[in-house]
Amino acid sequence: MNTTREDYRLTGVVVSSVLLIVGLVLSAVDANSATFRGLPAVAWCAIIVFGVQWLAWIPASIGQTERFYDLTGGMTYLLVVAFSLWVGSESGDFGSRELLISALVAIWSVRLSGFLFLRIHHKGKDGRFDELKTSPVRFLVPWTLQGLWIFLTANVVIVVNSQSGPSSSLGIWDGIGLAIWILGFWIEVLADSQKTRFNSNPDNEGKWIDQGLWSRCRHPNYLGETLLWTGIAVFGVACLKGLEWVACISPVFVYLLLTKISGIPILDRRALSKWGDDPGYQSYRERVPAIFPLLRIRE
Repeated sequence: MNTTREDYRLTGVVVSSVLLIVGLVLSAVDANSATFRGLPAVAWCAIIVFGVQWLAWIPASIGQTERFYDLTGGMTYLLVVAFSLWVGSESGDFGSRELLISALVAIWSVRLSGFLFLRIHHKGKDGRFDELKTSPVRFLVPWTLQGLWIFLTANVVIVVNSQSGPSSSLGIWDGIGLAIWILGFWIEVLADSQKTRFNSNPDNEGKWIDQGLWSRCRHPNYLGETLLWTGIAVFGVACLKGLEWVACISPVFVYLLLTKISGIPILDRRALSKWGDDPGYQSYRERVPAIFPLLRIRE
């Protein structure tokens, strides 16, 4: 075990900060939530999310493996969405919007977690965890951050599903949200498919992908992710009230996390370490934006 005093300090800061954020969000969105055994349903969802991540962390840290990290995340989405849907139905306030957004999150979760699970089992490991998994204390950080990711991104669905009070019928805002979600989901699926095909071609060994959507932006899968969660947030326009609007933080959180913390910064550092001296890659970085494609046709 390779754990230092600094690891304990940093992990403590991360866990404390995450719990503080979750507590603040809960205090804003739980006023209109149906209750289960004396607690708001949104609070139960937070308990479920972090309980599952921390329980999964135990065998993962013992085995020093990240193989089931993404799969655990995907299954947790399904669990909290199902729970919030059940609590909402038990309160008698249940409609088409709840079913639709729950189905959209379930489709996304099964697709992405399955894709990532198969990818990591094919590769054998995920390089993001190489330094973290050697210490159980450090390894707790990604599991805790995954809990925050799940709780914040799914918060609109959790709040909408567990609201007490009459459920309004579907309207124009729901149609807009569905359209944005479909666009984002299509972009994410197509980007993953294009990269998988590119990497499976032996002729592309050691090369970066600059084809298809990847010729328009360097991280089109992250563009799709941001768009689809924006679509989910738009579903809340017709039914969120007061401080419940805090639940719509999900697309902002997704964008900031992917572009500033755990997504693009890590991938860019790896890419620069591989191809930083290659004039072709430098030209690609200068020509192609990170996430939002330029609205022009490349010759």
